Amino acid sequence: MKNDAKLKGKDLINIGIYAAIYCVIMTAIAMLGFIPIMMPLLCVLVPLLGGIPMMLFMTKVSKFGMVTIYSIIVGLFLWITGMGYWPFIFGIVFGFLADLIAKSGSYKSSRKTILSYAVFCLVVFGNFIPLFINAEKYFETRQSFGDEYITSLSSIMSHTWLAPVLCVATLVCGLIGGFIGRAVLKKHFEKAGIA
Repeated sequence: MKNDAKLKGKDLINIGIYAAIYCVIMTAIAMLGFIPIMMPLLCVLVPLLGGIPMMLFMTKVSKFGMVTIYSIIVGLFLWITGMGYWPFIFGIVFGFLADLIAKSGSYKSSRKTILSYAVFCLVVFGNFIPLFINAEKYFETRQSFGDEYITSLSSIMSHTWLAPVLCVATLVCGLIGGFIGRAVLKKHFEKAGIA
């Protein structure tokens, strides 16, 4: 492996900074989750609003592993903040896939970069896996939210068709968020040589 293919301190700093920004945005949006009907909309809002910092990060990416580490950090953050271990698993799997997609365009393809972001966004969908596979255990950890909240959210999330809908919504909104991010950061993309 060539030295220029290895991650350096500057790369790790960029990963840390942009992952932290993304986590702050996620946390701010997650506050809406205290309103039960807004919970499933996190699969829409996070990918849409997170597109700008992620696309800015992608202008700094030139080595394999950067997107994977970024995704793992986001997944780990979600796990630590009480969303279970699924986002962490999704962070490893979909972060690696997102990295492969971006790499297939040599980190210079605008389309591959946007597709990479959409796949990365599935980390957010990982938050909902406990609700679909073991809702009872999930709500045991949410007793402090009150019975009314639990009853309302249970009725919303109990539909079996909601899982594939949220998964597709995450991907689609990730694509839209990627396009928004690219449009907002067009000058940065041009400067980074991403076409």
